Amino acid sequence: MNPSLNLWNGQIPRFDPAIQQEEPCLTPYLLSGTPRPAAAVIVCPGGGYVGLAPYEGEPVSQWLNTLGVASFVLTYRRNPYHHPAPLLDAQRAIRFVRAHSQEFGIDPQRIGILGFSAGGHLAATAATHFDSGNPQASDPVERFSCRPDAVILCYPVVTFGEYRHDGSRTSLLGENPPVELVALLSNELQVTQATPPTYLFHTANDGAVPVENSLLFASALSRCKVPFDLHVFADGPHGVGLAQDDPALSLWTKTCAAWLRKMDFAPSPV
Repeated sequence: MNPSLNLWNGQIPRFDPAIQQEEPCLTPYLLSGTPRPAAAVIVCPGGGYVGLAPYEGEPVSQWLNTLGVASFVLTYRRNPYHHPAPLLDAQRAIRFVRAHSQEFGIDPQRIGILGFSAGGHLAATAATHFDSGNPQASDPVERFSCRPDAVILCYPVVTFGEYRHDGSRTSLLGENPPVELVALLSNELQVTQATPPTYLFHTANDGAVPVENSLLFASALSRCKVPFDLHVFADGPHGVGLAQDDPALSLWTKTCAAWLRKMDFAPSPV
């Protein structure tokens, strides 16, 4: 396994040493011998903001590598941590990769984020809650923008409204969150013209996270004239990852690869 990189060298914001959980970090899957700086995608595994599904981490980064895209798996904070700790980790990850882009062989203007399920909620949150960095920050990483240049959402949790996934909402926001916080983290309500281009994949009969999560986000992107690809498959369970054992669902990786090429994130096949 690749060695992980700590996101913070000093004090971690909102970190509680009493919580028995690993520190937020990135595991890199870099490329070598590419003719120009590569695009990179930060991968956020799902797990209901409680765990991190391994099959939505390393195998996904390895698949991205086969497309000529560098990748990083993000280990972000989960319950008993609540918002904003996971978002701080995702924002820091984007800044960190951008700040170290030269040593990683990465184009700082082609950094995307990909998430599954609750990790999709985190990726969608990073796509709708970002800043351009603080030029006066003493930490040079914090001077960089945390806006992703592209977003990939796989059967994502998006809304905490009618079509919410209760477990993710409770793990992230607690038992009785304020109405304002529920709206702030219902990411279909936070889409603007500055939201990055997005690829979405879901199944119509997902029994855990209703397909409306992807439909609501796509509708918001459409209203704001943000480019998106939306792929809804008729049948399939939640949590399929790369879906390598399902000939129909595994097509999502092919359509996503085509989208990455169209976005100039992946080179055309030779």
